[in-house]
Amino acid sequence: MKKIKSILNRICLSVVIVATIVSCKEVSKEEIPVEVLDNHALDRKANTVLIDSLVRQVYVPIYSDIYNQTRDTRTLLTATLSIRNTSLKDSLFVSKIDYYNTEGDLVRSYIDSPIYLTPMESIDYVIEQQDTSGGSGANFLIDWYSKKQLNPLFQAVMVGGLGAQAFSFTTDGIEIIE
Repeated sequence: MKKIKSILNRICLSVVIVATIVSCKEVSKEEIPVEVLDNHALDRKANTVLIDSLVRQVYVPIYSDIYNQTRDTRTLLTATLSIRNTSLKDSLFVSKIDYYNTEGDLVRSYIDSPIYLTPMESIDYVIEQQDTSGGSGANFLIDWYSKKQLNPLFQAVMVGGLGAQAFSFTTDGIEIIE
């Protein structure tokens, strides 16, 4: 009986080892097409008159890649911009969501007309791991406004991995006052 258990344990261990080795196949960059997903927009457009004096601007840093060991070695990250309306009663209006690269050049605009988030609603914009257009110093500029005093949350979450280690970190948006 002990001999049979020993044989079964060895077989199970062998299956686990083979499954682990097969699942750890590294995918080359040539096999992964870069696809920019721009379908994050809400279907509802704001039909309110934009009053420039109410517009506030927020800067959110994004790290689409980070240096690893040397300046020549980088680790690509997936970054998610999260815009959250923290109000229980009032809507948050967003008139611009622009993504800039390290050099300060506009990479893409995510909306072409104002949208609104209902109370407690959130919206996310993802920079795919293979999208290297932003670089290590990428950022979002967001213009927003509200009819009443709001305190929305603008954050980015970056996720990546080195070997078998995974990590994530966040950045907070800061208001730009001119």
